[in-house]
Amino acid sequence: MAKHGESPKKEKTDSELTEKVLYINRCSKVVKGGRKFSFSALILVGDGKGRVGYGFAKANELTDAIRKGGEAARKNLVQCPMEGTTIPHEVIVHWDGATVLLKPAPAGTGVIAGSKVRDILALAGVKDVMAKNLGSSNPINQVKATFEAIEQLTTRSEIRQRRGLEP
Repeated sequence: MAKHGESPKKEKTDSELTEKVLYINRCSKVVKGGRKFSFSALILVGDGKGRVGYGFAKANELTDAIRKGGEAARKNLVQCPMEGTTIPHEVIVHWDGATVLLKPAPAGTGVIAGSKVRDILALAGVKDVMAKNLGSSNPINQVKATFEAIEQLTTRSEIRQRRGLEP
C-alpha cells in the first residue's frame, strides 16, 4: 500500500513514460447528411532508458484516438539493448515497402535519422546512432520496421551466452 502523498508503483512507472503523437490521419466518408470524419493516430511512448512502444488506434474523435493509441503503446513496450549510448550492432530490416538501416555511431555523434525513426530512438534513450529510411515514406510501416530492427538487436553478452562462452 502506498503511504499518504505517494503514488503506487504502477502509476509511477506510467508517469515516467513520455508520450508523443507521431502521426494523425483524418479520413472522411460521404454520407447522406454530408461528410463524416474519423481519425487514426500513431502514438509513441518511451522512458528514455531503453523502453519504447507504439500504438495505432482509430476513433471518431481525435482525442479518443490519441488516448486509445497511448494505451496500446503502453501495452506494447519493448526493451532496446544498448552499449553505452549507442546500439550494439548494425541492422537492416524490411517491413512491407519500408526498409530501415540502423548503425552504431561513436559517442558525441547524436541521432542522425529521419523524423519517425529519430523520434523512436530518442524516446528509447539512444544518444548516438546513424539511421537511414530506405523505400516507403508510410509512417506506420517506418515505425513497424524500426521496432522490428530494435527487436533484432542483441548485446555481446547475450551472443556469448548463446554460444556457451559465458556461464
